[in-house]
Amino acid sequence: MNIYGVTGWKNAGKTGLMERLVAEITRRGYTVSTVKHAHHDTDVDQPGRDSYRHRVAGAQQVLLASPRRWALMHELRDQPEPALAQLLQQLAPVDLVLVEGYKAAPHPKIEAFRAVNAKPPLAEKNPTIRAIAADQPPQAPHGLPVLGLDDTAAIASFILRDLGL
Repeated sequence: MNIYGVTGWKNAGKTGLMERLVAEITRRGYTVSTVKHAHHDTDVDQPGRDSYRHRVAGAQQVLLASPRRWALMHELRDQPEPALAQLLQQLAPVDLVLVEGYKAAPHPKIEAFRAVNAKPPLAEKNPTIRAIAADQPPQAPHGLPVLGLDDTAAIASFILRDLGL
């Protein structure tokens, strides 16, 4: 499975870039799945719903199925967070998995960069970053390519070319 990440500082445009990349790459005929890492406690279930009640009662996993989609929730119950590699094994095969977050993981990444954040590019210290997508071109470390943050087609082409797709 091909994996490519989108990383960057908070409010750098990662989620918007992910959304546009999924649309662009699927438009080109590829199948895409995504993984989003959250540093905070997050919940996709709603209090009072049956699935929530099952989970709160102690279920290790709750699979919610409907005619339009299904979702599998897995409670860690004080176990350590699984590594990205373990989580990727849960996904059905696709052409490309786009990963938001997981800065330290070894897969290749593109950095979303906004000058207004007034922070240096993560690429200065992260060798897994292959290019920077910026609103204003920063001083690119290691001669990395710099693409326009809003030039989704160019970013998608870079990723697909980098992966040999």
